Amino acid sequence: MPDSREFDEIARTIFAPAYPVIAAQIVQETGIREGFCLDIGCGGGYLGLAIADMGPFDLGFLDPSDGMRDLAARNAIQKGLKERFQVLSGTAEAIPLPENCVDLAVSRGSVFFWSDPVMAFREIYRVLKPAGKAMVGGGFGSARIRDDIIRKMEERNNGKDNWRKKVSGRLGPDAVQRFARLLDESGLPDCRVNQDPEKGLWITIKKENSL
Repeated sequence: MPDSREFDEIARTIFAPAYPVIAAQIVQETGIREGFCLDIGCGGGYLGLAIADMGPFDLGFLDPSDGMRDLAARNAIQKGLKERFQVLSGTAEAIPLPENCVDLAVSRGSVFFWSDPVMAFREIYRVLKPAGKAMVGGGFGSARIRDDIIRKMEERNNGKDNWRKKVSGRLGPDAVQRFARLLDESGLPDCRVNQDPEKGLWITIKKENSL
């Protein structure tokens, strides 16, 4: 399995075109343009950093890996955000934050590895502020970017892990049905899963405006 630096190298190079496109889509979809943004399963922090490029956001980088948190912190400092971020050790199932403190929660890719998605959805809802929103899921921003990334990953891996099939499984109809069932099980009042051929699979969670 790749270590944190290898994951980061892939994110910085092969996946780099996707993050600003996804960030713009999230901001447009949620309408959240400022405040505290929590990047769940942040890796090197690239989605959160792209969100920060969209407006005056402070960032929280949540990841269970020391190496990934260190990389996210380094990347944020290099972007001049030293006073605008914090790193948090934890998982989506146990977010080390108080209730009602997050304006926007995001995650790209980590949702497929959560040990207890139902608990994670409830935790995300718990930390959202009233009128806060979350978008978590997987995608590449556009079909063109997706196809380019898949091609590069298959070249990198010499086709050994059938990357295109893996992506199709994670973002396809079976995944939509699975996450719809898990969201229903979570009991959250305002949540949905959407699958778009361009954008990918994204779960939206909204918290009501008044407690």
